Amino acid sequence: MPHLVAIDLPGGPDFVAALRREWDAGNAVLPVDRRLPAPARTALFAALEPTLLLDAQGRHRMPGRGVEHGDALVVATSGATGTPKGVVLTHAAVIASARATSDRLGITSDDTWLACLPLSHVGGLSVVTRAIHTDIRVVVHDGFDAEKVAAAGRNGATAVSLVTTALQRIDATLFRVIVVGGSRPPADLPDNVHATYGLTETGSGIVYDGAPLDGVELAIAPDGEILVRCPMLMRCYRDGSTPIDKDGWLHTGDLGHLLADGRLVVEGRAGDMIITGGENVWPEAVEGAIATHPSVADVAVAGTPDAEWGHRVVAWVVPRVATPKSGPPTLADLRAHVCDQLPSFCAPRELRIVERLPRTSLGKLQRHLLLVTDEPRP
Repeated sequence: MPHLVAIDLPGGPDFVAALRREWDAGNAVLPVDRRLPAPARTALFAALEPTLLLDAQGRHRMPGRGVEHGDALVVATSGATGTPKGVVLTHAAVIASARATSDRLGITSDDTWLACLPLSHVGGLSVVTRAIHTDIRVVVHDGFDAEKVAAAGRNGATAVSLVTTALQRIDATLFRVIVVGGSRPPADLPDNVHATYGLTETGSGIVYDGAPLDGVELAIAPDGEILVRCPMLMRCYRDGSTPIDKDGWLHTGDLGHLLADGRLVVEGRAGDMIITGGENVWPEAVEGAIATHPSVADVAVAGTPDAEWGHRVVAWVVPRVATPKSGPPTLADLRAHVCDQLPSFCAPRELRIVERLPRTSLGKLQRHLLLVTDEPRP
């Protein structure tokens, strides 16, 4: 039975070479997030059960279990629970993703991919696997560094995958193609920047600027859940369970709708919707409105139980650095600002000023980790 090899190496040529070697040997690879503290690393290995560990000291046997023939990757994802799960992706799925993505972006042998996102996440790893399967040059950095990314763009890299926060720190004109995922993109994107929708379970982005890639089918369930069927889908989770039904549809847990032209509009996670006073409020819409306030550096919105309203809309805000003439925003400021853009029932009824928000290394908000640590602000 093929091995599952946990690769614990920094991003760079050695990582790519190790991935190629394990694939050539018929093994699957689990990329390890090198920033994990010891308890989280132990939990990862216990949950995903690699049989070999490859690190700077060499190869080490581990008390795990093998994978099926044809499996290429096991990518860790915690979903909404925080418990490590492993998405099993086959070579067929990885190849399908690489080809469909490259075709949509018009990638040719003249291009060079830059991988600068964490390789333990599918958003970073898929850049490497895409380049390998399409025989395109790839430059791999050990994480995002704005100066190094800019230098790579000046030195021949033409395509890069970023998250919103990283995009805001570089000159987008340095690249021919930029793919953005991981969190809500800015409202106005340059023509060379493409907003994507996808999950670890789909092996990378499968919807670009609202339009599904070739071979990707989308459907909306009666309850509004987005369903996906395509050759890029996972085989199963590492524990053998699957969110794919008998007809081949992946149940994403996201809600959305399709426009008349077939483009997808993603509204948010099914469990994130706030029902307040009988009205449905989508946190991402409120976050988008609050984010345009000049005193707001970062924002998250969620619902908390309320005896009168059922749930009340709460905003966790990281304020911009205050000047002598300004301070952190007030609840009244933000309510008025939101009401200029959305119905009044969307305006927050409580404000929490925080130093930072819980986000993944890709910038994705971990809404389930929001904690009320400060008293409401008036």
